Amino acid sequence: MVEKRKVVLVGTGFVGMSMAYALLNQGGVNELVLIDVAKEKAIGEAMDLSDGVPCSPARMVIRAGDYEECKDANIVVITAGIAQNPGQTRLDLLQTNAKIIKEITQNVVSSGFNGIFVIASNPVDILTYIVQKTSNFPTSKVIGSGTVLDTARLRFLLGEHLKVSSKNIHAYIMGEHGDSSFVPWSKSYVGCKPLMDIMKQRGEEDMLERVHQQVRDEAYEIIERKKATYYGIGLGLTKIIKAILNDEHEILTISTFLNGEYGKNDIYIGVPAIVNSQGVQEILQIDLTQEEQAKFDHSYEVLNELKNKVI
Repeated sequence: MVEKRKVVLVGTGFVGMSMAYALLNQGGVNELVLIDVAKEKAIGEAMDLSDGVPCSPARMVIRAGDYEECKDANIVVITAGIAQNPGQTRLDLLQTNAKIIKEITQNVVSSGFNGIFVIASNPVDILTYIVQKTSNFPTSKVIGSGTVLDTARLRFLLGEHLKVSSKNIHAYIMGEHGDSSFVPWSKSYVGCKPLMDIMKQRGEEDMLERVHQQVRDEAYEIIERKKATYYGIGLGLTKIIKAILNDEHEILTISTFLNGEYGKNDIYIGVPAIVNSQGVQEILQIDLTQEEQAKFDHSYEVLNELKNKVI
């Protein structure tokens, strides 16, 4: 009997469909169900994707459906919500998307779903918190995309500058998926060599913050140029899904719940964590410098203030 590897996607906008297309290309999911308030769009997207199945690595059943489809799903991915507009910060989206996400979560839970939630709707840290509180699921089974995309951008830009494969850049962006994010440079490596050592040898220490600024501003620049960002996060979501389905025990900078880690409680925020078939296996608590901890504290305060406005 073939193992069920079923994913339900709620929200067939650019982000959701970029993820769906990546899953079709990479394989590993044998059933994908699309849910959207625009039902005809969901049907059309399922038809369009299905036409590509003969060209994909493995058979994949793709169809539009309703919330009862969540009952036996391994993972429900939520990308629904109002899109970010030019000049609008992620945090401006909060009030409207909070209502949408709460209703979606109630519908999913009512189906009897007992799998893992993956959230990408923005502002992702606060909305992931809302999904967990609404569903009352274990915090390990409610995951936000966090700073997975930010970290990918960071590694790409550092790799380009250093002429090294981005896969050999071991650096992370932590904190809010937004303007208060930061990089713990003291724990950043190229292969097994500290990144700071390389930059000192090159006399380029000041380049690091410019790279982070570029990472932080890139979403706004992309939105200004093409109205939305979706390919990068679509691939990032695919990476999270495969880490869960394949029990990969992969370290990803997801948005997860802190219960004393980094001196913080009752918040979802981007930190390195081990992801496996059960969701979040473990949060990796790295030793931050005093300056880095202060940046983490600031990011926490930004998110906590927002959380208190909607909870």
